[in-house]
Amino acid sequence: MAAHLSYGRVNLNILREAARKELREFLDKCAGSKAIVWDEYLTGPFGLIAQYSLLKEHEVEKMFTLKSGRLPSADVKNIIFFVRPRLELMDIIAENVFSEDKMHSPRDFHILFVPRRSMLCEQRLKEQGVLASFINIDEYILDLIPYDGDLLSMEYESAFRECYLENDQTSLYHTAKGLMTLQALYGTIPQIYGKGECARHVANMMLRMKREFAGSQNQILPVFDTLLLLDRNVDLLTPLATQLTYEGLIDEIYGITNGYVKLPPEKFAQKKQGEASKDLPTEPKKLQLNSAEELYAEIRDKNFNAVGAALSKKAKIISAAFEERHNAKTVGEIKQFVSQLPHMQAARSSLANHTSIAELIKDITTSEAFFDNLTVEQEFMTGVDTDKVNTYIEDCVAQKDPLIKILRLVSMQSVCNNGLKQKVLDYYKREILQTYGYEHILTLNNLEKAGLLKLQSSSRNNYPTIRKTLKLWMEDANEQNPNDISYVYSGYAPLSVRLTQVLARPGWRSIEEVLKMLPGPHFEERQQLPAGLHKKRQQGENRTTLVFFLGGVSYAEIAALRFLSQMEDSGMEYIIATTKLLNGTTWIKSLMDRPESQSS
Repeated sequence: MAAHLSYGRVNLNILREAARKELREFLDKCAGSKAIVWDEYLTGPFGLIAQYSLLKEHEVEKMFTLKSGRLPSADVKNIIFFVRPRLELMDIIAENVFSEDKMHSPRDFHILFVPRRSMLCEQRLKEQGVLASFINIDEYILDLIPYDGDLLSMEYESAFRECYLENDQTSLYHTAKGLMTLQALYGTIPQIYGKGECARHVANMMLRMKREFAGSQNQILPVFDTLLLLDRNVDLLTPLATQLTYEGLIDEIYGITNGYVKLPPEKFAQKKQGEASKDLPTEPKKLQLNSAEELYAEIRDKNFNAVGAALSKKAKIISAAFEERHNAKTVGEIKQFVSQLPHMQAARSSLANHTSIAELIKDITTSEAFFDNLTVEQEFMTGVDTDKVNTYIEDCVAQKDPLIKILRLVSMQSVCNNGLKQKVLDYYKREILQTYGYEHILTLNNLEKAGLLKLQSSSRNNYPTIRKTLKLWMEDANEQNPNDISYVYSGYAPLSVRLTQVLARPGWRSIEEVLKMLPGPHFEERQQLPAGLHKKRQQGENRTTLVFFLGGVSYAEIAALRFLSQMEDSGMEYIIATTKLLNGTTWIKSLMDRPESQSS
């Protein structure tokens, strides 16, 4: 059992177990010894569902990464390809199968498509002449992956790009399917609210799917009271801003992938006295980050400026616990101390790790470059000089700072100013293309298409009104003992989370005017519960809302929603779901053309 998935109001282990059961059933279809050939992108998400031990129990003896050419040798009866439905991967599989057929005694080949089978892919395998080699062609529906006790992600990398650049709604279909799976396990969600075009599509698909399966309703008391669907493009500003929570900064600086972070090894080397430091490790230090680790759960959502104090308090508690051994006199006391030792040692090593990470981050956050960047971001958010060319951005371009940093800032200025004047926009574009290369014209077009860069139309700038009405800027944000969600960006309250907060109380009718200024429709739907199922709320029991971000969510937004869940008077518990966990850098990268040639 993954304990960190079941600590909240909603036991997400149920979802993980359902996914594991399906995986076991598929593996058992392929009788005998097995080798799995992985589409590399899937190994991270699968690691959150099933460890290698589960695969081993079902006779998986070898695992390889999908690469062109010959497969590594493996003395097994079955070869199973776990792949996304992508045409270019089918060509590699065909190559693998051909080389196997020449080399070995007959093998049984199988394909498992994640998350859906694809006619186009099967057609491609047929054209390549290998379709008949496959005994099983199946799909493994991995839509929503539990990351933590209150967090689900589809890890659908290209969802935002597909919806806003390519007009492709595949990710929305997967979202609706994922939400149907969730309702099958946790009961029908009686109320659905949404804001944005994509939200409207997902709600419509869900309601249609529900009508189609009308007869097969399950009699489960609903766990969720409300579903809120939010389009990423309703709030383009938040992911562009630098996150200032501990987890957010780890993601901004090092990148968190499938719950893991890789860190520079030298900071974690255990140096023995008198040893030369020539044998420093060269492999990055890989750490898993989730609430299973007590200390991480405690500090991840704090503003980084409050992390130091929390760590030193923890250090005092741990050293006091170790001092206790001097007071243990009787055998019973000594025995009790020894029984607590493993837990104390784990706490000590966790403290050492997070102290090292905090030092690494502090080196960056105390630098002049970081401070200057943050100052400009906060000026944009508060509406200072957003309508003219920004000298800091000019300097960054002149120094050839990373292109993504420039694109984040220019996009932010555009969003806070409801577009840029023609001459400002032209100036930025010209500078970027001359400095970074004309191939980036495609990227600039993509950012325009996605609404991140745009020309200011004659209409007035609505952003100041939105900022004021929704209190998006709080002058004296308390970073140490926060009393408002704005602490996650040291003053800026994420628009997406404010909308969530207002929906809970006093309701969206109170901000009707502002909702009209934001893109896309807003709506409310009710779903009938199966007869006889009505949720009686206990005195003082919180309501549970599932907030689904279509197009991605940042760790700082997650921290803000967790903060709302913990507020005494909120009466609301939030579970967060998304198509992808992102930050400004990964988000802009997903919109770039030729990102592989781009040094970030």
